[in-house]
Amino acid sequence: MIGRIKSTAPLALVIGVLALAWTDLALNFTFHWFTNGDLGNGLSLPDSFHLVVPAAFVTWGFFFAAGADVAAFVKVVTASVTGGLAALGAMAAASATADLPDFWGIALWVGIFATVLVLVSAAGDWHYVPAAFGAFASVFFWWTATGLDHWAPDGGGIGNSLKALGDPATAGAGAFGGVISTPFVYVWLSITVSLLCGCLLGLLSVKLAALVTPRSAAGAEAEVVDQHSSPTS
Repeated sequence: MIGRIKSTAPLALVIGVLALAWTDLALNFTFHWFTNGDLGNGLSLPDSFHLVVPAAFVTWGFFFAAGADVAAFVKVVTASVTGGLAALGAMAAASATADLPDFWGIALWVGIFATVLVLVSAAGDWHYVPAAFGAFASVFFWWTATGLDHWAPDGGGIGNSLKALGDPATAGAGAFGGVISTPFVYVWLSITVSLLCGCLLGLLSVKLAALVTPRSAAGAEAEVVDQHSSPTS
């Protein structure tokens, strides 16, 4: 067991440092740097584009599940894009089919695009369905948290300003009293960029862990991949 801890420690430490850095960067970007005015509580009103902390952890995990190498990186990047685009299409189509308060349109198009994502796997191994599903779900999670814009009329808010936030008619329906109300296209963009950041974090994890492992770089990287990846299906 001691031997396994020693071999795992370099990767664990690297992931811990990267996780700290990503969380700090994303939260500061969203609530301090890329913003639209002071909320009066030490935070600022986020702009329409966010960096979403948990989304990156989704693809970071799938990178290791897919093999933790360059091929895995490419597969998860591709899945992030295809899954995100499927969610964008589902959001737009669902809202055009049945808007608030009827959920059947959302359910219908989620089912249709989920079917499509699985069928695309017939095109080849490049389409990694688990990560595509993860990306699809991440966009839908953030859409729900930020007000279900387009399905809920003006659910993403109007104007994205402190003045708009102060008026219930324009604040939007997002979490924290409308603070993160977001237009649905920006929901897709924010999550897709955050998912791609997770792919980079996964690749960096392996590369940096290899550098701090006391072996040759190539041998260390191979050992990290072998110990912490799982076979794809």
